[in-house]
Amino acid sequence: MKIHNLKILPIHFYQVENRFKKVELRKNDRDYKDGDTLCLEEWCPYTEQYTGKECNVKVTHILQGGNYGLEKDYVAMSIEIIK
Repeated sequence: MKIHNLKILPIHFYQVENRFKKVELRKNDRDYKDGDTLCLEEWCPYTEQYTGKECNVKVTHILQGGNYGLEKDYVAMSIEIIK
């Protein structure tokens, strides 16, 4: 299992942090696997800096691209917050 540090925009960070967003779509350039941890780091595009806020989530399921209209090089990852 790997830990992936990823940028995330404030609106999406808020949705993950408050458990509204339960799926993360990403280009599969990191070979994501079930059980991996995503360290989501809030990134402000206006200042082009990290805000310092982080949220760790566990990948509980992966839908590979090429299915259900998802492009081949992408994945849809079901996520849950790690306490």
